[in-house]
Amino acid sequence: MNVTAPVALRVNPDVDAKTHPYISTGLSKNKFGIDSSAALSIYKSRNEFKNIQFTGIDMHIGSQIAYIEPFVEAISKLSELYFELRDEGLDLIHFDVGGGIGVQYNNEKSFTIEEFAEKTIPLFKKLSCKILFEPGRFLTANGGVLISEVLYNKQNGNKKFIIVDAAMNDLLRPTIYQAYHHIQPLQQHKERVDIVADIVGPVCETGDYFARDREITKTHSGEYLAIMSAGAYGMTMSSNYNGRRRPPEIIVDRDNIFVSRSRETFEHLLWDEKII
Repeated sequence: MNVTAPVALRVNPDVDAKTHPYISTGLSKNKFGIDSSAALSIYKSRNEFKNIQFTGIDMHIGSQIAYIEPFVEAISKLSELYFELRDEGLDLIHFDVGGGIGVQYNNEKSFTIEEFAEKTIPLFKKLSCKILFEPGRFLTANGGVLISEVLYNKQNGNKKFIIVDAAMNDLLRPTIYQAYHHIQPLQQHKERVDIVADIVGPVCETGDYFARDREITKTHSGEYLAIMSAGAYGMTMSSNYNGRRRPPEIIVDRDNIFVSRSRETFEHLLWDEKII
């Protein structure tokens, strides 16, 4: 095609991000990226690839990272590779540190952007290239909520359940990561007592829950709960499991409200089904 493709290699710096093992991606035992020695060999062989221009070096060590030290360690390791490549005559255009900056779902102690800058800018200043970041969750997680209607309350012995119309197919993080999402009523009722209950959905899985043994104001059928911090990995990880239709997505921009994704119908589920 007579095209020269710009290419960057994702390098695995073998750094422990100290996060949930399912979203740790920067250790040598993880499937992501290639190790520094393999990357160095490929970069050095660049003249063998006539239609490729190596333009950058990338990493992403994990998600929901609460400590700066793993970033500093990973950036330092990749910087060593960057300088070695520069000595070999390869001037890279960009240095991509990926994402992973943690957000507050509950009472987690995390670092601020100012603290991150204080620790990393001295490292970046040594590099003569563009620095890229991919802070997806940091920008979106706390910008979205999942609104769910209470279907009914149930009690098995001493165990209380609040069954809502949302389910694990709408927000999967509690099921697969045991992740915490704050849950609160849309309308406060200060005269009501607090109870301890599991907040669960109607899907036929014991893992279909949003919170376990959570203290929450007593609710009644037809009222609404807000499941907080659903702006990242909510809709993007949702599915039609159990034949369930996805909810609409609604954007609230000050006084402007509009539907950005319509509520799915049964026709949505069947549109690509073929008998023959």
